[in-house]
Amino acid sequence: MKRSSSPFRDNADKPVIWTVSISRLFELFRDITLEFDDQADIEPINLGFEDAVRHIRERLATERCDAVIAAGSNGAYLKSRLSVPVIIAKASGFDVMQALARARKITPAIGLITYQETMPALAEFQTTFGLNIAQRTYVTEEDARSQINELKTAGIKAIVGAGLITDLAEEAGLTGVFVYSSASIRQAFEDALELARLTQLEATRGRSFPVADTLRAKHHIKDLRGESAAMESVRQSVTLFAKSAATVLIHGETGTGKELVAQAIHRAHPLMQGKTQASHPFVAVNCGALAESLLESELFGHEEGAFTGSRRGGRAGLFEAAHRGTLFLDEIGEMPLSLQTRLLRVLEEREVVRVGGTRPIPVSVRIISATHCDLDARVREGRFRADLFYRLSVLRLSLPPLRGHPEDVSSLAEWYLKNALASLDVRPAANLHAEILTCLPLLAAYPWPGNVRELRNLMERLALFLAAAPLQALTPAFLKSIAPELYAAINDVTSDEASTQDAMPAKTETLQQVLQRHQGNREAAANYLGISRTTLWRRLQASGESNSAGDDAGKSTD
Repeated sequence: MKRSSSPFRDNADKPVIWTVSISRLFELFRDITLEFDDQADIEPINLGFEDAVRHIRERLATERCDAVIAAGSNGAYLKSRLSVPVIIAKASGFDVMQALARARKITPAIGLITYQETMPALAEFQTTFGLNIAQRTYVTEEDARSQINELKTAGIKAIVGAGLITDLAEEAGLTGVFVYSSASIRQAFEDALELARLTQLEATRGRSFPVADTLRAKHHIKDLRGESAAMESVRQSVTLFAKSAATVLIHGETGTGKELVAQAIHRAHPLMQGKTQASHPFVAVNCGALAESLLESELFGHEEGAFTGSRRGGRAGLFEAAHRGTLFLDEIGEMPLSLQTRLLRVLEEREVVRVGGTRPIPVSVRIISATHCDLDARVREGRFRADLFYRLSVLRLSLPPLRGHPEDVSSLAEWYLKNALASLDVRPAANLHAEILTCLPLLAAYPWPGNVRELRNLMERLALFLAAAPLQALTPAFLKSIAPELYAAINDVTSDEASTQDAMPAKTETLQQVLQRHQGNREAAANYLGISRTTLWRRLQASGESNSAGDDAGKSTD
């Protein structure tokens, strides 16, 4: 059979993906394949290393394959020997923590064997949990077997690692704890699918896309959680802005979810309903993370020979990669003035000229920008072009800091904690909601400088400790031991409130009576009491009056 000169026969062809695995990873690949059967032709290959390379090379002579998915040392071996793109499934740090937590239930003496490199960050985890984690690395199968035998001699009872490692551990009479999660393998499938689709777009449009910089918009509007009026306003703005192709400027502190909101706007666009994301990509770049020369090349692309070290044949930029989709410019306030001029021209002309080139390339891109700084002030200071600012901010959205909607803290904490526990295969306590409420004074008093991201990270940390001690209840004392920064914050707030109470006149009314006096308006009630809205809300929670007060507050106009 003659091989087609084109990697895709037509635009309707499904991507062809081969999964290459041995041992128990084969079963995990097989299970995840079912989720992607309607999006790609996926075939499992139950071989490894040289056998897999030989098999794939023979088939590539007559068949098409757009991407290969493998993992661990097998994946590294294939990647260095095959011409077809190889997506390597990687166990995340959270996967490793989950596996260690499972191993801890078996024995306190645990071995962790990883391919080529150790994980130095585990030292703190090991000390905190009082674990004896012996880390080893391997390159070949014989090397791995030797490491396992050494650990067994040293008294290790459980080995955490990839499929090859766990199989060899069980051959040696030890317990093997598989390190990969379904989420990590699913991510590899999504990466392979996106790579194949972008390859198809490249062939169709005759351009070279920087695939590594191209992202799917993973988040929907439903991921913007919170029942407060502030979060409902954000969701309403997302829904409204998604209907327009106008530029959007998102302002918010670090950790408030600026990129999540940008992705939600992209996903809520009418064109995205029921469509694949490959034809409407979401591309993100942090304008403050790259040097000026590199950022210019990344955004606009470059021609061959444009500068020392430029890619042979040139390279398309992110504007081209985002064609018919969204380009998210994070930390736009950090963009150098010289690039601001080029960006403005692209927005006005709807075409881009690569660095070192002269040919204009038409692009159709929706721009969403984000910043944590005051761009109005930067315009006044001459650090940001006024014409670009107005061009980028046709639609504007300010995200509230977490301390601005403290009534969402308990529900967000419960949501993130339940998800973190589920990732560890730990069932949450039946009274978890009540336990969260007992810890609410600690959580509500903390100013959350890292906002929702910091809360999520804390819940993931807490989940690890709860998983390691299944009988431990979530109490304020336990939370203080895990997150002493919360305790320090509430002490500061308590001393501040005591000073305020000494200075203000005594009030004999209950909090509910004060709210009724002000028709449920919490801002007016807080002003009357001489305290902040956050403090009022925390006192309502602590006094048990939040439900009845909340009913009245529902009539509030603030």
